[in-house]
Amino acid sequence: MRIGIGYDIHRLEEGRRLVLGGVEIPSPVGLAGHSDADAVLHAIADAVLGAAALGDIGDHFPNNCSRWCNADSATILEAVLKMAAARQLKVCNVDVNVVAEWPKLGPRKGQIRANVASLLGLPPDRVSIKARTAEGLGPVGRREAIEVHAVVLMEEVTPQ
Repeated sequence: MRIGIGYDIHRLEEGRRLVLGGVEIPSPVGLAGHSDADAVLHAIADAVLGAAALGDIGDHFPNNCSRWCNADSATILEAVLKMAAARQLKVCNVDVNVVAEWPKLGPRKGQIRANVASLLGLPPDRVSIKARTAEGLGPVGRREAIEVHAVVLMEEVTPQ
């Protein structure tokens, strides 16, 4: 068994789509970034890379590479899962904390959970999506950013 920890934070910016866990959330602001800036999928990808001892998301998907400009983060996660599979590793479960003052994510957690589970090839009961606030503290509390923490448990699988 292997454990990986992932983290991502992006500024909120007017005129951008807000995508979390592959789900578009109606909002006048979205996350600024080189790709679609999906902080949930980025944190999960980083956790998978960490568990597989493959570096971090910036090593494989640099923000100065035009290939990843406006990329769908599901594509990034898919590539990371293939890298882990090449090391005979697969995700067993994932636990995600989304820290956002706004928008309120409670009504969207089920949809995000289902989509993340689908992307990881897991049943939904192996995916946890939690929404927290920063209690008004720091850039998240001032509604300037959203941050995400993710932990994955991976297991070694025998090639068939």
